[in-house]
Amino acid sequence: MGCPKSFSVSGGMGAALLTKPDLIHDILTTLRRNMDTPVTCKIRLLKSSQDTVELARRIEKTGVSALAVHGRQVADRPRDPAKWNEIADVVSALTIPVIANGDVFEYDDIQRIKVATGASSVMVARGALWNASIFSPNVKAHWEDVKKEYVRKSILWDNDVKSTKHTLKEMIMHYSCLEFPEGKAIIKSQNLVDLAKVYGDEEYYESVRANRIALDRHA
Repeated sequence: MGCPKSFSVSGGMGAALLTKPDLIHDILTTLRRNMDTPVTCKIRLLKSSQDTVELARRIEKTGVSALAVHGRQVADRPRDPAKWNEIADVVSALTIPVIANGDVFEYDDIQRIKVATGASSVMVARGALWNASIFSPNVKAHWEDVKKEYVRKSILWDNDVKSTKHTLKEMIMHYSCLEFPEGKAIIKSQNLVDLAKVYGDEEYYESVRANRIALDRHA
């Protein structure tokens, strides 16, 4: 229930649910009643910390195993600082684990937000999209190296091309510009073969493809 994008909210999904606590209760209790696996959910901050805490307490009563809290309101923009103090208010009011989310861009931020909020764990979004080595305690890898390795992993795992393009575009928009030849080539790419050509990985793509065909024949 954290997505503030218009395509979600206009369809009654994502953050639109935050204004419908009765529906939230019905959804979560139905899931808990019919599933053996743990159920978790994610919310954004409401207009006041008190309102957020009240909703969080109601969610906790449905029996969910954990609650993720993004430290921004629906109207806030990504450039607006996440309110870690209001996440802390939720943590202190609940007994279930709370997952803190918002403004985690470096490895050290993971510990900082845990200390500031008291949360049991941390959710990383843009920071991981821009550079997945954020999770390494060692020196962060250069984004160009991460990008190339990501393309190879996408080829190896036959990742959905739309997902792969989305991540590449996020990285490039953050560190560079989509208007450069690389960005335009990614936008035009229709499949993983096209992306392999952009990064000079045609031979790697063909070797992965050949291995996959060989495995299928022996299956």
